[in-house]
Amino acid sequence: PEATREEIEEAARKAHAHEFISEFPEGYETAVGPRGVKLSGGQRQRIAIARAILADPKILLLDEATSALDSESERLVQEALDELMKGRTSLIIAHRLGTVKHADRIYVLQDGKIVESGTHSELITAGGTYRLLAETQLL
Repeated sequence: PEATREEIEEAARKAHAHEFISEFPEGYETAVGPRGVKLSGGQRQRIAIARAILADPKILLLDEATSALDSESERLVQEALDELMKGRTSLIIAHRLGTVKHADRIYVLQDGKIVESGTHSELITAGGTYRLLAETQLL
């Protein structure tokens, strides 16, 4: 979709990408290579989030959105995702439970079957697989 420079910069700010983009020699005009090969994993994720903000989808599908990121990048990506998910249906596939902690409904899959469902609090209280995973990940 077509977007103005202001809309692009606002989306980048919401995605926590504006700062690093501004540091590039050519700013928003910098070539980053095919599939963003010149960007870090966290930078690629934040650019993808900015693009999704501009597209403004009604339904959002996220597949391992915070995997393979260092702690700081994960925090920034999670903050950007929280902003992006506001007011829209989101389906999130994740192994890192911090990504789904604030979801309205969490489904825990084991061997291809749903073994638990509920909110983060409900699943922690239930003491099953989700709680074990949460304790392992120090949530």
